[in-house]
Amino acid sequence: MASTADSAASNMDQQVDLSTIPISPDGDRSGAESAKDSGKLVTIFHDKENFNVKHQLQNKWTLWFTKPLAARYAMAASRCPQLGIIHNAESNETCVQGENWNDLLKKVITFDSVEEFWGIYNNIVPVSELSLKADYHLFKEGVRPEWEDPQNKHGGKWSYQYKDKRNIDIDSLWLHVMLAAIGETLEDEDDGEVMGVVVNVRKGFYRIGVWTRTIGKHIPNRGDGDVAGGKGRTPAKGQEVLLTIGRKFKEILKLPNTEAVEFSGHTDSAHSGSTRAKSKFVV
Repeated sequence: MASTADSAASNMDQQVDLSTIPISPDGDRSGAESAKDSGKLVTIFHDKENFNVKHQLQNKWTLWFTKPLAARYAMAASRCPQLGIIHNAESNETCVQGENWNDLLKKVITFDSVEEFWGIYNNIVPVSELSLKADYHLFKEGVRPEWEDPQNKHGGKWSYQYKDKRNIDIDSLWLHVMLAAIGETLEDEDDGEVMGVVVNVRKGFYRIGVWTRTIGKHIPNRGDGDVAGGKGRTPAKGQEVLLTIGRKFKEILKLPNTEAVEFSGHTDSAHSGSTRAKSKFVV
């Protein structure tokens, strides 16, 4: 298992070759040539040069991967407290100063169709096989999975933490959260709140989150017509938009009523130095 986990990080540094990508979740490439010759619909997975159908998504999405911090840095930080260290609260990572944090965050690929999504999904390492402290981030194109990104800095996130990894089918859960994001079913049309979704692999638990553009309030300096910036929303409407996302997120995770998903603002998390900031909303 160790060798599989170690190879996960290196695999994410490589772009996906669409010519190797299967047509569906079942990975069936059979009949590609006969379909083309008979005049049937040909997807990008049958022929990336001559396909004749593509199911376009409403937005383009980018898959990102956070590589686990090299063990030598973690050991150096623990053994030598006098060393200057940098702590990233979102991923709960610590590294010695001089280590470029951006080197740990890798852009894997951008896609804009259903076919491309399935191809990518079938050719990346499953969450259940990732190393500890690895993350997947699926965000709208042009949005980096960081609090500091201009499109995230006024926002927050819904999150849920699975404290017992042994009985959780994290691969299925993460898949359904991604499908809800790219299918635009986490929010109502034109709400423009969902920025991306994240899964974190940690010792003893998994955490899944949905990032939003706002915390239910109007974003300063946005135009009057910018609905996605919360303009024109009453505080009650802004809160209801976020609560709707939270309820749908909880439904996708198939959580019982005894469990709750929590929403906190990125600014609150940054000030507290932890992703476990005081919740603004709970559903």
